[in-house]
Amino acid sequence: MTDINLTAILYEKDDLRLEDQPIPEPGPGQVQLTMAQVGICGSDVHYWTHGRIGDFIVKAPMVLGHEASAVVSKLGPDVTTLKVGDRVAIEPGVPCRTCHFCKSGRYNLCPDMKFCATPPYHGNLARYYVHAADFCFKLPDHVSFEEGALLEPLSVGVHATNRAGVGLGNTVLVCGAGPIGLVNILTAKAKGASFVCVTDIDETRLNKAKEIGADFVVRVANSDPLKVAEEIETVMGTKPDITIECSGAAKSIQTAIYATKSGGVVVLVGLGQDIVEVPVVNAGVREVDIRGIFRYVNCYPTALAMLASGKINVKPLITHRFKLEESVKAFEAAKRGEGIKIMIECSRS
Repeated sequence: MTDINLTAILYEKDDLRLEDQPIPEPGPGQVQLTMAQVGICGSDVHYWTHGRIGDFIVKAPMVLGHEASAVVSKLGPDVTTLKVGDRVAIEPGVPCRTCHFCKSGRYNLCPDMKFCATPPYHGNLARYYVHAADFCFKLPDHVSFEEGALLEPLSVGVHATNRAGVGLGNTVLVCGAGPIGLVNILTAKAKGASFVCVTDIDETRLNKAKEIGADFVVRVANSDPLKVAEEIETVMGTKPDITIECSGAAKSIQTAIYATKSGGVVVLVGLGQDIVEVPVVNAGVREVDIRGIFRYVNCYPTALAMLASGKINVKPLITHRFKLEESVKAFEAAKRGEGIKIMIECSRS
């Protein structure tokens, strides 16, 4: 097979292929990118193993990948903010810029969002890719391509903690110690949370949570959400002001509500079943606010500043590395649940 623009393409459920594609040319306001690093997200794996996420269904071949960094290799017309050779992180969602949500500063809710590797839009797990220049963020020289790619999940943590109102002195509970739970630990601590407690069913992930700064961990072995909430309060010595639920599991959402201090906030980050039974009366009478998040909005600059200043270190999250040619092996490792964050290097050997 020739390798002009080797690309990882999902044809349908369980059918991921590496194929050569033409090198794309940038249009007005776009840049051509020579891809450097792409992280595998749980959504990539879910599209591969299920062919869909909710209403987003793979109906035609789709390039995977959206956690990415690259080098600008060509400028489209009217691009003035970047130059060839710039190292960038790629914010993968490009909104319409003209709707009510875009104009009011909540472009993540834009109904015409074009988001990498979300049907029907292609991702960037390839040698070359084109993207809107204003959604590419220059990386300082001391920030690596791997760190640049991890700005994407880190931005989820920034948005979740923004929605939660995490600030100096807050006590925070994070439910779920997967990659998104871990970045929420990092952002909560960086924003001044005094104590962060983390729950999970997996001891290995809880050990990683402690390694990156969690003050308390609770291994969930009880199926009763009320009992788990009581255990969390015992371990923390108090109910948390804020709970960030990152697992999407029904019982964990219930635990999040029971565990949170009256007048506190629960933010729902993890996505699970469409309909979940929750103790809404418990939340209502205790004035526990329940808030959702969808991806992130205006968070890349903050995430980059946190990372570049050394306030946050994402390097410990990276556990596996593969070459673009090994993408199928990389996805198989992710499917088996190996490690925390798997990175794919897209440059030629």
